[in-house]
Amino acid sequence: MNENTIALDNPLKRLGFASERLIEPGQMGGICARAGIGKTSFVVQMGLHAMARGEKVLHISLDEPVTKINLWYREVFNLMAPKNNISLINPAWDAILPNRLIMTLKIDGFSIPRLEERLGDLIEQDIFKPQTLIIDGFPFDTCDRCMLKDLKILAEKMGMNVWFTVNTHRHEPPDQDGYPVQLSGISDLFTVLFQMVPDNKNVKLELLKGKPEGGQPVFIDTETMLLYA
Repeated sequence: MNENTIALDNPLKRLGFASERLIEPGQMGGICARAGIGKTSFVVQMGLHAMARGEKVLHISLDEPVTKINLWYREVFNLMAPKNNISLINPAWDAILPNRLIMTLKIDGFSIPRLEERLGDLIEQDIFKPQTLIIDGFPFDTCDRCMLKDLKILAEKMGMNVWFTVNTHRHEPPDQDGYPVQLSGISDLFTVLFQMVPDNKNVKLELLKGKPEGGQPVFIDTETMLLYA
């Protein structure tokens, strides 16, 4: 490990994935759930695991301010640290913090050309070159296939993997392929898709796409919102 890495156990690897990096550069993954189930907490944990490995993470929020997203990261890290035998929490946090950048964009002004321009500015000025891109609040209800395809092309061009939160609704049945209707006609663009399903007192994580052989179930503790196997 270098000075910008720490050891964080990733429960998602127990699903049977060969690597902690579930998707590779140019690939996209999604976390599907109803509002209030914990999608943001999930992607924050994905971001923290990438940061702990020394990867640069750009977290784009389309509906929350930077201060709130930053608070999410710090609070979730504070919960994860004791479970990973990290006693010096503040130094560990300071070590991986340079691996993350938070950006907020207005949802009605979000476009792939604008995103590419912002990314280009960051990279050209040697400010930040993301390896993992998280987009929280992407408008799947109104986006079209071309927009997602352009984003995938951009990810391939810039060597990033991309994670999305996908907001679903209780009353909507899945499409004919078993995916949330928000992903109808675009599910083939994703390599991995998760669904968060309430399960008694906890939330069960189901793999809708990209399921490897073997593995064990993974849940989310509704009190801490942390993943566990």
